[in-house]
Amino acid sequence: MAEKPTYIELFAGAGGLAEGLIRAGFHPVAHIEMDKYATLTLKTRLAYHYLTQAGKSDVYFMYIKREITRGELYNGIPEYVLSSVLNAEIREDNLGEMFKFIHNQMEKTGAQKINVIAGGPPCQAYSIIGRARDPYRMRKDKRNYLYRLYVEFLKEFKPDIFIFENVPGLLSAGGGKLWDDVRKYFKNAGYRVDFRLLNARDFGVLQNRKRIFVIGWRKNLDFQYPDFEKNTAEMYKVRDVLEDLPPLQPGEKIYAGEYAGPPSEYLLKYGIRTKTDVLTLHIARRHNERDREIYRFYIEKWIKERRRPEYDELPEHLKTHRNRKIFRDRFKVVAPDLPWSQTIVAHLAKDGHYFIHPDINQLRSISVREAARLQSFPDNYYFEGPMTAMFRQIGNAVPPLMAERIARKIKEMIE
Repeated sequence: MAEKPTYIELFAGAGGLAEGLIRAGFHPVAHIEMDKYATLTLKTRLAYHYLTQAGKSDVYFMYIKREITRGELYNGIPEYVLSSVLNAEIREDNLGEMFKFIHNQMEKTGAQKINVIAGGPPCQAYSIIGRARDPYRMRKDKRNYLYRLYVEFLKEFKPDIFIFENVPGLLSAGGGKLWDDVRKYFKNAGYRVDFRLLNARDFGVLQNRKRIFVIGWRKNLDFQYPDFEKNTAEMYKVRDVLEDLPPLQPGEKIYAGEYAGPPSEYLLKYGIRTKTDVLTLHIARRHNERDREIYRFYIEKWIKERRRPEYDELPEHLKTHRNRKIFRDRFKVVAPDLPWSQTIVAHLAKDGHYFIHPDINQLRSISVREAARLQSFPDNYYFEGPMTAMFRQIGNAVPPLMAERIARKIKEMIE
């Protein structure tokens, strides 16, 4: 079972990084995540990989088409696969329990060692927007210091390499002092570290998404930060992600249905849709009439003028915010004729104003499946929980196409 290089993932979310590692040939040992719906998504995805390798993918598709229950799906999966996902918060007072859980998983899977630790703590405390909204600039936020707990896992399991992903604001938080402290902790744990600001659009993802990727390796290993050749998909446009999906009205939900047309070349080339896939989770949130009128205004401006107006340009009867000087781009169309969208973020769970679907006949924000595709999740990736939880999981994730490219470079280093 554990002949492949192994990994554990901390702050795992819905498994974007894990998906890349598995595709690259890594064997999962453990995933730790505090959000209960994200842990269910992880288990369902691990069930997919197990059933696919066992030649039983039809059982998985029966589940996502809602022909069998989640319990029936999980009943056919070995215990060690599902038990690799722990729904728990990583805290200083439960590290011993976490270590014991991972050691038990190593025994179950026959893993002699952990080759890679991956993951990134919740990013709100490092984000520039989060700091702007907090009167204390996040100084009192305990999430600022989760990297110190991450380091405890490095000390315990001594992986060859670790991958630490976060928002660019990690470098500027606390005037740069926080980043200095992060590097010091990694160094004291016995690792050399380097980092790059990587953009998902350079990895075949149709999204402008910049994130810091810190890679560290044990000091006795003669490694260096890998080079990534740019693999932009600029010959494709955002419409290539959207056009085969049936139109929706606000509040309309297609949990399992049929596509409106054949897949685009982009979807096929990058494995986001295959000929055997079924359409799932094409579900849209409800909108009131004022929001729909605002959406119409922004879509028309893009169609006629190819620009995104500021909030203060709205007709007076549509303005509800007194402060019109901050968040002036509160509303934004996902432009179909550009080679990438704006960054998909977890705020989608609260409202979709920043992600307006470009079709003026629909007047809605993007659906769960559309957001997942812009993050490069394949159509056979099924998210668990209510719609708001799905949006949050998708917005917080590392795009799988990006994760896979990084994981393959890591695997080359190890081998």
